[in-house]
Amino acid sequence: METPKKLGIIGKNISYSFSKKYFENKFQNLMLKNYSYDIFDLNDISDVEEIFKTPHLIGLNVTIPYKEKVIPYLDELSDEAEKMGAVNCIVINDNIKKGFNTDAVGFEKTLLLHKKDCHTSALILGDGGAAKAVKYVFEKHGIPFKTVARNSELNFENLTKEIVAENPLIIQCTPVGTFPNVEDCLDFPFEGISEKHLIIDLIYNPNYTKFIKNAAEKGAKTVNGFYMLEQQAEKNWEIWNFQKK
Repeated sequence: METPKKLGIIGKNISYSFSKKYFENKFQNLMLKNYSYDIFDLNDISDVEEIFKTPHLIGLNVTIPYKEKVIPYLDELSDEAEKMGAVNCIVINDNIKKGFNTDAVGFEKTLLLHKKDCHTSALILGDGGAAKAVKYVFEKHGIPFKTVARNSELNFENLTKEIVAENPLIIQCTPVGTFPNVEDCLDFPFEGISEKHLIIDLIYNPNYTKFIKNAAEKGAKTVNGFYMLEQQAEKNWEIWNFQKK
């Protein structure tokens, strides 16, 4: 009998997670009967130490709010994860826990699919782990950006419609509006949005957040986080299987 191989995801309030079903379908399609995938809903990041003791665990996804907080519990980081200061994929090999970041790959593919020449500068809404991957991609492609977050110089109190109008690329990286709180929306000057804007909301559940609906009403091109999610999931699968002997 083949050795069991366990995968999973750590986060908080993540019963809605797409990953379990996605990977279980993959195991079925590839006829991998020895693989399983679990959701580990952690109250506190320190609980991850117990998760790491799970027999036959070979890898984990990491989601909100632990992409940065998990780093001190790891032994190694990939170059990208170190540069970003955020991890969304962990490989466990011979008890060595190594962190990777595949959010950047997923976001880059999404961006390049939809970006037009007029999308020359950006606003990044939020400053968590997902935002760090977005910044990494913008720096790689030479796209200037401003961060809008509670503790940054530009925040949701002083963001004006004029600043929004000047930045035709807007990436929504906060969890505001995620299922089940689908009626929630950032306090945002939507009147600054026009048909030249590209709005990427990294949330995938629901398909259309309140933020996306409000932006679409102004004529903007809108994209959710589903394609990014699929792309990073595929990259995670590649990493888990490449690293694991």
